[in-house]
Amino acid sequence: MAGRVGPGQLAALQKDTAHIRNICIIAHVDHGKTTLSDSLVSSNGIISDKLAGKVRFLDNTEEEQTRGITMKSSAISLMYEGLLTPSERKARGLDSTNDDVTVPYLINLVDSPGHVDFSFDVSTAVRLCDGALVLIDVIEGVCAQTHAVLRQVAWQEGIRPCLVLNKIDRLIHELQFTPVEAYQHICRIVEQANVIISSMIRSDKLDEEQEIDVSLLDDDDDQTETLERQWMFSPAYGNVLFGSAYDGWAFSIGYFAAYYSKKFDTPQAQWRQGLWGDHYFHAKTKVIRSTPWTSSSVPMFISFILEPLWSVYKTMMEPLPPPTRLATDGTYLEKLRQLTK
Repeated sequence: MAGRVGPGQLAALQKDTAHIRNICIIAHVDHGKTTLSDSLVSSNGIISDKLAGKVRFLDNTEEEQTRGITMKSSAISLMYEGLLTPSERKARGLDSTNDDVTVPYLINLVDSPGHVDFSFDVSTAVRLCDGALVLIDVIEGVCAQTHAVLRQVAWQEGIRPCLVLNKIDRLIHELQFTPVEAYQHICRIVEQANVIISSMIRSDKLDEEQEIDVSLLDDDDDQTETLERQWMFSPAYGNVLFGSAYDGWAFSIGYFAAYYSKKFDTPQAQWRQGLWGDHYFHAKTKVIRSTPWTSSSVPMFISFILEPLWSVYKTMMEPLPPPTRLATDGTYLEKLRQLTK
């Protein structure tokens, strides 16, 4: 269990307004909002991490607990150790080698309802916040309420959302996808979310074009493409996360880019771009290119992220050897140690 963050620490953080963020969690019903909230609450030692996803801490009414769904928005203040922004690093005289310096943030987390009948409550929550986590269950994909919250958050309210592809673990132990199949499935979900963003931008632009001079349409097309690039989701941009709220983990491309750039002594920016899309790595030459090196080459996202993740889950799903065997044969434990290095 994480160390308990006391009220005094949170009160002290309120004095530094530059490091206060209001973040809401929005999604279709049952895509994991409340489980994610529990996991984040447990990070401050308020509840045990073993209870995350079970206690439904922010569902604080009897009716919500009975029905098992969030009906009213609830908020809680949490402390988070976040990285310094580029401007803050510059102000402190730190260069790119000091990109692991952290500073405490006060996060006012808002868990909002997912059912369409409570969309008015989502509207209120969104207008109070600086950013939003849009959760998508990777099994169900983009649903009706996902479309609604993306329009409401990303376009109408002008809040830059972060896409969280939740329940990655279910691709392994329920659908039993291979890493290649999971990668293709994840790509389709990101594409679906981007189609929604693109359609909203172009729909609004078409409405505007009816009221402007035809000679300005070429410039307007350029503006539309610029907006699409600004608002599109891509793991390479850092606005897409992958995780399992129930198991208490999540990651971005940037995390693995930092790890592998140090391991292979190559530029981090190169890994950040290469770990998503059709990019392939040659271990001997340390070269990344967009065409496969051999017929068996797979994209870097598969080989460097999904395959290790699948190995960990597969190992944990294997039947546990009898205690007598564990005492005499350390192969099983050694395998776990190698996978978790």
